[in-house]
Amino acid sequence: MSQLRSEFMPPRWLRSPHLQSVLSSSPLRAIRARRRLHGLGATHEAVVLEVGRGVRLQGVHSLRPDIEPKGLVVLLHGWEGSVDSNYMRLTAARLLDAGFAVFRLNFRDHGDSHHLNEGIFHSNRIDEIVDAVRAIATRWPDQPLFAAGYSLGGNFALRLALRARSHGLPLQRVVAVCPLLDPARTMDAMENGLPLYMRYFERKWRRSLARKRALFPGTHSFADDVLHLRMRALTEWMVLRHTDFATLDQYFEGYSVAGERLRDLPIPVDILMAADDPVIPLREFEEVAGFPNVQVELAAHGGHCGFIENAKLDGYAERWVTTRLSSVV
Repeated sequence: MSQLRSEFMPPRWLRSPHLQSVLSSSPLRAIRARRRLHGLGATHEAVVLEVGRGVRLQGVHSLRPDIEPKGLVVLLHGWEGSVDSNYMRLTAARLLDAGFAVFRLNFRDHGDSHHLNEGIFHSNRIDEIVDAVRAIATRWPDQPLFAAGYSLGGNFALRLALRARSHGLPLQRVVAVCPLLDPARTMDAMENGLPLYMRYFERKWRRSLARKRALFPGTHSFADDVLHLRMRALTEWMVLRHTDFATLDQYFEGYSVAGERLRDLPIPVDILMAADDPVIPLREFEEVAGFPNVQVELAAHGGHCGFIENAKLDGYAERWVTTRLSSVV
């Protein structure tokens, strides 16, 4: 479809991609996110979805009781994020303020959901996310349905879009912020980039795996030395023991949406990407922007899912998500 030049341009002091990325998840922004979401007078219902094969996924349905929703947006967080991540709360608040209902979905083993399933999370569990979105659509059938995701959640959102027609999902449009397209290249970029990001994800994943082991010691009896493996080795350990893939490369290919995979998308997709993202390589987005049902908005700055606009820590990304979805209802 096209590539657009983004209007997002932060002040000079906010143009470091690392500052953008770190500020996005800062405690100050967390305070703002909580206040913003809970100051709207919306109701927030915790929901456990039974999605088949014994799988249960947890989420939060939010609704402003004073208005009739013009649509329902399923929000998907990034790896080791949750429904309570700053960007999830702030995006939900923007959408609610614009008249949408919102369902923030936790992936398996994210947020406070480790106890719901014995098997551990991995990025090829797309079938249970498809089933969860189908369950959401069945439970609230009279509202136009959309999906939006950040980082790995953006990757899941794009895979939902690919399956929208073949799997009977009534999705009308999908938007993604800094989505992961090529997992193998992203792993390379993280290994060769600023160690801050790799250490952050390693620490959070190790903590998640330790929690899983404590809950299901009979199934997950791995020794402590596993939790000291670096990211690539720990991922390979997980792949060989907890997936049907024979190699790490096959696992990465299983959830890649790079190359030609997005060319035949059955529904429109909007992507917001920062040229200076320190986690997701930019290269693939130029090719994707030429596909029929894809529009890429490229910002010179923004870091990884940052897009912080000013000292108040206002975010362009959550406003962009809301604007893109509001334009079609």
